[in-house]
Amino acid sequence: MSPADPVYVNTRKMILSSENPFHFSGKAGKGIGSPHTGMDRIWPISVVMQGLTSKNESEIRECLRILKGCHAGKGFMHESFHKDDPAQFTRSWFAWANTIFGEFIWKVFTERPHLLQ
Repeated sequence: MSPADPVYVNTRKMILSSENPFHFSGKAGKGIGSPHTGMDRIWPISVVMQGLTSKNESEIRECLRILKGCHAGKGFMHESFHKDDPAQFTRSWFAWANTIFGEFIWKVFTERPHLLQ
């Protein structure tokens, strides 16, 4: 499906909004979570996917900012972090999140390296 397709555009818009009951926004960041990890917990994977699917540099930069601040000093992506306190996280190391984070960083580096400065 093309990223310009109205179904894609509207679905992405709804998922990344307060209309989605599992989209959380707080002091530490905003993103999608699920009942699996608990309410008010954001999946770094969701922030990565938002960045990977964005063409908007401001949005990509915001995703990078959130990801940079959500690892709670551990240097790795977690399964989830609390929207207001990244020190409250699940799984201190989560291979899936770390792998896709690496893919996101590589994409930004190859396509928009100035966003990493």
